[in-house]
Amino acid sequence: MLYTMILRNTKLFFKDKGMFFTALITPLVLLVLYVTFLGSVYANSFRSSIPEGIAVSDTIVNSMVAGELLSSLLAVCCITVAFCANMRMVQDKITGAQKDIAISPAKSHLISISYFISSALVTWIICFIALLAGLIYVHAVGYDMALSDVAWMILDIVMLVLFGTSLSSICNSFLSTQGQVSAVGTIVSAGYGFVCGAYMPISSFGDTLQKVLLFLPGTYGTSLIRNHTLHGVFEKLEAQQLPAELITGIREAVDCRLLFFEREVPLSMMYVILGTAVAVLTAGYVLIHILQEKKDR
Repeated sequence: MLYTMILRNTKLFFKDKGMFFTALITPLVLLVLYVTFLGSVYANSFRSSIPEGIAVSDTIVNSMVAGELLSSLLAVCCITVAFCANMRMVQDKITGAQKDIAISPAKSHLISISYFISSALVTWIICFIALLAGLIYVHAVGYDMALSDVAWMILDIVMLVLFGTSLSSICNSFLSTQGQVSAVGTIVSAGYGFVCGAYMPISSFGDTLQKVLLFLPGTYGTSLIRNHTLHGVFEKLEAQQLPAELITGIREAVDCRLLFFEREVPLSMMYVILGTAVAVLTAGYVLIHILQEKKDR
């Protein structure tokens, strides 16, 4: 029954051409917009951080920019696409399909789990397509990433999609109209990229705002992806024997090195924070549906 419900939700998403193409095209459109508008900003910011007298090739600059753009794209899409994919839950409420499902042999907890799993599957498919497009782009600018870094990025995407799916599942549990769906989608699409440090590094914000954003799990998800997309670039900078203080400063400037109250957060702890957030949000989603089921009784 669970398999049938997951298959049903996934098929309905892909059959809805408007929703499917919106979710699929959004990452590609974002990639074009990032390259067009943010590329020069990232390049100028990187060049300005290099002291006079130290030469850095255009290849390294372009690789740095490409890595930042790819990490920004994936960090945003893993969340925004998850909200889009999870709208099936709300659409079933709007159309009345959820009432029909409720009188079927499927138990309520299986229905809730099926929405979660199908949303995660759809989001993974679209985000991995976005990853492939991004890897083609970074290769075109002359930056060939190591397979180990790509493997770590896949893990980052898996974790971030689970985070986005659990977060969207909780939010969508309280939505019941098309207007609410549109409002939440607009807010998430417009605001998440800023609060997670995808559009602009949080190091460029004020001290107070930086401290606030360091309490949000999405910040660490963005940093994880950025660390892995830029790992090869920092290896090239170290090969040029640049001062260690300069490389550390660049890592902080692009959020590859996060300081939580002056203490550096290691990558392993970032995974722990993100994994804990997924577990807590998923538990919250389960609790919400348990309470709703008792209320309906």
